[in-house]
Amino acid sequence: MKSKQPVLKRIVFILLLTILSSCKNSAEPKSSEIQKGEKVEIENAKGFSITNFDNYSILKVNTPWPEAEDPFVYLLSEKDAKVPENLQYDQKVEIPVKSIVVTSTTHIPALEALNEEKTLVGFPGLNYISSEKTRKLINDGSISELGQNENINTEVLIDLSPDVVVGFAINASNKSFETIQKTGIPVIYNGDWTEATPLGKAEWIKFFGALLGKQKEARTIFNDIKEEYIAAKQLAKTSSEKPTVIAGSMYNDKWYMPYGNSWQAQFIEDANADYLYSDTNGDGSLSLAFESVLEKAEDAEYWVSSGQFISYEQLINESEHYKRFKAVREEKVFSVSLSTGETGGIIFYELGPQRPDLILKDLISIFHPQLLKNYEPVFYKPLN
Repeated sequence: MKSKQPVLKRIVFILLLTILSSCKNSAEPKSSEIQKGEKVEIENAKGFSITNFDNYSILKVNTPWPEAEDPFVYLLSEKDAKVPENLQYDQKVEIPVKSIVVTSTTHIPALEALNEEKTLVGFPGLNYISSEKTRKLINDGSISELGQNENINTEVLIDLSPDVVVGFAINASNKSFETIQKTGIPVIYNGDWTEATPLGKAEWIKFFGALLGKQKEARTIFNDIKEEYIAAKQLAKTSSEKPTVIAGSMYNDKWYMPYGNSWQAQFIEDANADYLYSDTNGDGSLSLAFESVLEKAEDAEYWVSSGQFISYEQLINESEHYKRFKAVREEKVFSVSLSTGETGGIIFYELGPQRPDLILKDLISIFHPQLLKNYEPVFYKPLN
């Protein structure tokens, strides 16, 4: 009888080859398993980007503050998502976010537009919030006071244990945020305020859409705002008149005026008006002597964004010299300070960045009233 050993050896050898082959195939990722990111279309904003993968996203904030040297990279990950081990990021946030702390009133309208205001659990300076929907939540005790943005009450915030804190900062030094991060609560920066164009600011709603698992809704909201803005801009162009305009106001003997490359100046241009300082460029605001403004803008037809003034009496009591301006004599001075919320917060500073279409329509109704008859301004009102 022949030995069965050679046969057994061959069988074992074949089995080993099969096992090794199967192990090798399972170790090599199939092409279908390699995730390729899909970049979200960001049309107007310059300060952030979003790249979506199967069950996580990469949110990159390029300009958390002016002249920031490095971007911040945030991993927005669904629960139990498989994330590449070598992925580098600054903070990780589980999405969709269920509880959130924001630190600027400009963040409130985005939450409300996405019907997520109930996710807000804390805010520094509740009296600054003007929105009726969010104020109701405040009055019901659903949102906690966190003190001041420069000195957040970290003990209260840590007790709230939000999924994420959305902060803003003027530079890299913020001890409150550093303390919060050390407790394990992620802090991510929102740089909407660094954008130079009206639509650029408004597009940051996509930032919140990514956090809240509502990217489609955020895209739709922004597209509607952009469509309304462009339509209003085209309407303004139909007017043959282009009135002259000044802006800003006096503070400590200096007239602070928006630069010609600012987002405020962009509104005036898109409303088909002639901003007398449109040829200036810079960051922040122009700081001018009263005599300089008087010499150049004494005959300007309109004066908008006139600071804290809400009446002509108040304006003239501040300085009799204001009477020398044509816009004052003809009562064509308009201010955003007359539109306030329940606790005195100015609605423009909260809602304006999110709704540039409404700001533009306000200005068109002022400069070209024949184009928007029976229009009720939202932000800009004539002085009393």
